[in-house]
Amino acid sequence: MKRPDRYKKNPFATELGFQIAPMIDVVFVIMLFFMVMAGAVKVEKEINTQLPGTAETSEPTEFVDEVVINISEAGDVTLNDEVMDSPASKAMPQLRATLMRAKQGSDAAKSQLMVTIVSEPDARYSRAVDVLDALAAAQIENVSFTTDEEE
Repeated sequence: MKRPDRYKKNPFATELGFQIAPMIDVVFVIMLFFMVMAGAVKVEKEINTQLPGTAETSEPTEFVDEVVINISEAGDVTLNDEVMDSPASKAMPQLRATLMRAKQGSDAAKSQLMVTIVSEPDARYSRAVDVLDALAAAQIENVSFTTDEEE
């Protein structure tokens, strides 16, 4: 193997490789630093704090659950943008079941359930009556009507 030119000037010079001893020294110094600093950390249980609890109320909180029912010209009925039953279904069992669950949930939460029926101007009146029948079956009384008129 041929030696590089720098060895011709000084035959006793050796090539320095990767020195591991300084690396070990640095790692020990860093480890010593973290060991000393670990003792200076405050223990959390020494900080005196109290978390808020639950408040008891004697009267029900007035929250309003609002449900929007859309009726299209084709007879499609959607509840909060979710399609309910087919346009040919007069009994609307899926809508009735969903409204009954919503009523039970609002009664359990002691909140008021409010339903807004949004009907397109050319929607059939009989479809609105079908929706009102489903609301009556679920015993929902707070109902308002509006039309979907584009301005």
